[in-house]
Amino acid sequence: MPKHMYVDPLEVFQPEILSCPEIPSCQYKTTLARERKSLGDTGLVDVLADMVMIREFETMLEKIKLEGAYQGIAYNNPGPAHLSIGQEASAVGQALHLGVDDHIYGSHRSHGEIIAKGLSAIHKLPDDELMRIMKGFEDGRALSVVERHFDGSVKEVATAFLIYGALAEIFARETGFNQGLGGSMHAFFTPFGIYPNNAIVGGSGDIAAGAALFKRVNNAPGIVIANIGDGSLGCGPVWEGMNFAAMAQYEQLWDDAHKGGLPIIFNIMNNHYGMGGQTRGETMGYDCVARVGAGVDPRAMNAERVNGYDPLAVADAVARKRELITQRIGPVLLETVTYRLAGHSPSDASSYRTKEEVAAWQEADAIKTYAAKLIKGKVIDAERDNAIRSDTTELMKKVLTLAIDPEVSPYIQSERVGSLMFSNRKVESYGEGEPDLDCVDETNPRIKQIARKARFGLDENGKPLPKNKVYQLRDGIFEAMLHRYRIDPTLAAWGEENRDWGGAFACYRGLTEAVPYHRLFNSPISEGAIVGAGVGYALEGGRAVVELMYCDFLGRAGDEIFNQMAKWQSMSAGVLTMPLVLRISVGMKYGAQHSQDWSAMCAHMPGLKVAFPVTPYDAKGILNAALAGSDPVVMFESQRLYDVGEQFVTGGVPEDYYEVPEGQPAKRRDGSDVTIVTVGATLYRALEAAEQLGELGVSAEVWDVRWLNPLDYQPLIDSVKRTGRLLVAGDACERGSFMQALAQTIGQGAFGQLDAPPVVVGSRNWICPAPELETSYFPQSEWIVDAVHENLLPIAGYRPTTNQSFAERLRRNAAGV
Repeated sequence: MPKHMYVDPLEVFQPEILSCPEIPSCQYKTTLARERKSLGDTGLVDVLADMVMIREFETMLEKIKLEGAYQGIAYNNPGPAHLSIGQEASAVGQALHLGVDDHIYGSHRSHGEIIAKGLSAIHKLPDDELMRIMKGFEDGRALSVVERHFDGSVKEVATAFLIYGALAEIFARETGFNQGLGGSMHAFFTPFGIYPNNAIVGGSGDIAAGAALFKRVNNAPGIVIANIGDGSLGCGPVWEGMNFAAMAQYEQLWDDAHKGGLPIIFNIMNNHYGMGGQTRGETMGYDCVARVGAGVDPRAMNAERVNGYDPLAVADAVARKRELITQRIGPVLLETVTYRLAGHSPSDASSYRTKEEVAAWQEADAIKTYAAKLIKGKVIDAERDNAIRSDTTELMKKVLTLAIDPEVSPYIQSERVGSLMFSNRKVESYGEGEPDLDCVDETNPRIKQIARKARFGLDENGKPLPKNKVYQLRDGIFEAMLHRYRIDPTLAAWGEENRDWGGAFACYRGLTEAVPYHRLFNSPISEGAIVGAGVGYALEGGRAVVELMYCDFLGRAGDEIFNQMAKWQSMSAGVLTMPLVLRISVGMKYGAQHSQDWSAMCAHMPGLKVAFPVTPYDAKGILNAALAGSDPVVMFESQRLYDVGEQFVTGGVPEDYYEVPEGQPAKRRDGSDVTIVTVGATLYRALEAAEQLGELGVSAEVWDVRWLNPLDYQPLIDSVKRTGRLLVAGDACERGSFMQALAQTIGQGAFGQLDAPPVVVGSRNWICPAPELETSYFPQSEWIVDAVHENLLPIAGYRPTTNQSFAERLRRNAAGV
């Protein structure tokens, strides 16, 4: 919210009639003779051969799924096969003029796009570069199979490599492009500019926007295309992604070197059906997909509708839109009108459409009509046409034989899957050159302010210093961010109110002066796009920090966190890394929809590292560690603690760089009678309880987990073995919380030394009430003392003030609360 962008009521209330730009539809009229001069006979024939390659590849998959064999070769493929038979011209035309720096992101129906983009790269790349790519990919694993069984030119070998790598991936083989861990719906091959395809409908909508953001922020060459179906326009992330890509700030606020709309084409492959629902006339309200661009930006996203059954029309449209993007006039919405002759999947009987409709589209089949055009224009003859088809069939038979042979193409060892969950690398910088910085010296207002603060929060008598004079948890976040901004030119951060306001909790104050707009900016209120764009940015090779203002909003970015951020490293078999940090604040005071701790959801999800620092030392050290790594990290932060000072590291928070080791819990107080393990801000109430217990003759040892995943349980188990008793406390609702996992695992590890069953003290299983009633909802120090007395160690003469008994817990659970 920059102050210089004045909102004038006299201007906004001026009467006017709004108009929208005209949107061209199916305007391609270029003759074959003209295209022949441009592409040459070889180029025109390649278009046909590439379409035939895609058709035969998917026909093979369809026959295997429906009949259990292709060309007499039997195989049972239990995995998915969402086919795009009929859409070949759309894929080949799109790829015709793209280079390897142009990146495509797709959907679950992307075999054709993968093959088209790969063949386009093979046509364009010199032989030595092709060999370098194939030899370098996974140490030549797939190439070694292909070279043993295929002769011919480098481009012929590369074609076999592409088809074999994709098919082996679909069949879950270790020799596939992603060792079989991505499979049919997630296959990709980045050296050819083929980036992840997505099983989630519309999943690439906001991810691709983040990929385009990377190209703009880092001035990287090429464009990004999001290939998504017409059914995806019913998905929020697609709309969020389009809006994110069209933000006016790219043109109005960013500096000249980075100014301009994002270099992205949202290509809607309009095959008229989403599952079995017909989008036009049934499940959507638009009459024409391209029309929706008018609702996104004043240029209507440069929208156009193109005949996707004519590969040359598609190629012409993409080339023209690409030229617009090079002039920084993006984003673009392209509706490519096509049709899938196959069902949604092989099990789909197409009962939702008539045989007459399918027959009409078969008659208009792009391969048939394009081949007839080439024959009529005497570019090829019927014999050449037949040879293309027969050669393609022979290639498919040979590749299929290799891909299903367990000796040639084995499955990955299942135990290796776990080793691929994280990359666990240290990467100081993902870019080269000097980072773009503004004011990062002692004149920066935040740096100047921090210099006057005490970096340890207690005075010589152990009493807390005034909050305005002490280095706070928010200062630790600022210093960690500034350190990485200084050394990683790719680092970009965004979220709601991240820039001018400094974030809702002032963690980023001073960064507005420190870095330019393209490295720190305000996003729309679009939690899905905030995280999804971060995923795309990281997939392209940049480091991002994105923020959700409240933990409660995590649900609006659920797919992006749980299906995208968490899984791409493992689904890529380590080809990709995910240097993305998601900061989430855990709230209070604002009632039921703003005060929830959902850290257990992220800790539950394979592929995410999860931290919850509650001291300034840990906030800086954990964020430093996350920003030096290559894995996705979700960092929870309690709003209760942004102004807390450091109480545990007696030297205070170091000015110099340091890291808090992953997975290591911290002991905050020694004790001998009971171990209290805390998650989040409850640490401070547990310390109060430990003081009260001490006055009652009970010695409590207090631990702060700091990390939820990874987590080294051994120090916690060792503590409980010494004390014989365990209580776990946190601000999350008790039922199904991460506290339960802690109690179960620690209890099992120390079972032989337990004097009582472990106890969990969490928030009530209610909605969070108004702040005036929060003491009845969140765990208080007296709850912990009472729970120790009633469940672990009866205290002589003590009278509890709350009911923390096991019987009361059973009563509440029976009532569902």
